Amino acid sequence: MNDKKFYITTPIYYPSAEFHIGHCYTTIIADAIARYKRLDGYDVFFQTGTDEHGLKIETKAKEKGVTPKEYVDVIIENAKDLWKSLGISYDFFIRTTDDFHVEKVQQIFKKLYDQGDIYKSEYQGLYCVPCESFWTETQLVDGKCPDCGRDVHEVTEEAYFFKLSKYQQKLEEYYETHPEFIQPVSRKNEMLNNFIRPGLEDLCVSRTSFKWGIPVSFDDKHVIYVWIDALTNYITSLGYPELTPEFKKYWPADLHLVGKEIVRFHTIIWPAILMALDLPLPHQVFGHGWLIIDGGKISKSKGNYKDPREYINTYGVDAVRYFALREVPFGSDGNFSEESLITRTNADLCNVLGNLVSRTIQMGIKYFDGFISNKNVSQDIDNELIDATNNLKSLVDDKMSELKINEALESIFEVLRKCNKYIDDTTPWILAKDETQKDRLETVIYNLLDSIRVCAILLQAFIPTTSEKIFSGLKISNTSFEDLYVKNDTYELGLEKPANLFERIKED
Repeated sequence: MNDKKFYITTPIYYPSAEFHIGHCYTTIIADAIARYKRLDGYDVFFQTGTDEHGLKIETKAKEKGVTPKEYVDVIIENAKDLWKSLGISYDFFIRTTDDFHVEKVQQIFKKLYDQGDIYKSEYQGLYCVPCESFWTETQLVDGKCPDCGRDVHEVTEEAYFFKLSKYQQKLEEYYETHPEFIQPVSRKNEMLNNFIRPGLEDLCVSRTSFKWGIPVSFDDKHVIYVWIDALTNYITSLGYPELTPEFKKYWPADLHLVGKEIVRFHTIIWPAILMALDLPLPHQVFGHGWLIIDGGKISKSKGNYKDPREYINTYGVDAVRYFALREVPFGSDGNFSEESLITRTNADLCNVLGNLVSRTIQMGIKYFDGFISNKNVSQDIDNELIDATNNLKSLVDDKMSELKINEALESIFEVLRKCNKYIDDTTPWILAKDETQKDRLETVIYNLLDSIRVCAILLQAFIPTTSEKIFSGLKISNTSFEDLYVKNDTYELGLEKPANLFERIKED
């Protein structure tokens, strides 16, 4: 049994409209981390899914003349097709309308009620329909929702409440004793200073003003309000409240990836629910920034985005994946534009990687009919490239453990740039003119091929389709991380020039 486990989740996305590049951003990053961990020998459970209940979807479905389930089914099938287009390697896709989830949420709600952590009262407050969030007067910004800037509405209704205030001190203590729990650190400071220390209020966890939700099993006038329904997906998928083998194996989660706008729910409400259930908390919640288009957040209501498949079909899946992973330091906001995507694709994927692989394999075929072995005719000029290649896995490991994914990719591309410089410095085309330099020439090409091989193995987590093309050109099948530094000193099956990995894109 593999004792190296890794459980990673995306948020469960709200399917009120078709998914955009912002949804793709989080999911591509989660996929790259999951792939990297698998390659590194971990037993990975990678979960994504959709949060499908609430007033907003009930209203939209009514406008369309369909049931809420019919409304979300179309969007979710489209989302699954989009994930397939992006090569997302999730292990489980949860929907909060899944029968098993509905039943388990009702059991969790009843458990919390029976032990006194949920009670019935009356709610009076300010409610934002698009965000499905309640706010106090002091939390509003210019009288509007602090998350989306829209109007809020006064709501009064009977409701069940979760005793969030009961867990305030425990949450503060947990933050202090587990500094890695919320990342980046700025998010932790925001949660402490803006929400916890001013005082936590008990949380409304049921509604009576709409019907599209999971009924409270012992009071069917109420539906369970979004956060207990949504957040518990991370454990219901593993079988909880039943302590299944899957639950015992994978919980607690190692990493929840969430957008910064829902950090509050994942680092205050979710830990408090887990504390009430006497369950261990996830190891880390990482609140990343937004992709920005034209200076503003990508927004369903603004419609300021294209179907991501338009980018995939125009530029290729790995160009889109690479841009999402490389362009923005993970945790910060970053701009998304086709101009930037084109520039990044041409500069890195076409000029650095594509040209290197193409000309190295071409030289191997031209000078040695594609059969290359290491003649070990080495010179000092080789050492910088060989050392950088040999140290690369360790360097990338360090960057990935800190979720500095753009820097992990930059480390790989730095070695690829060294390969291009090595070609310029060793001048293989001049060596080829001198018969006495044939073994030296073959050593140079071998060194290049071996560095390309190592980089391609590491790049599998990020741009898997491209890596497969490189493996095909090198005629190698040993592509696990265990194979990274196993030297066989020969490319004996014969090289085969792959089709251009990336075509240069014309910039308008």
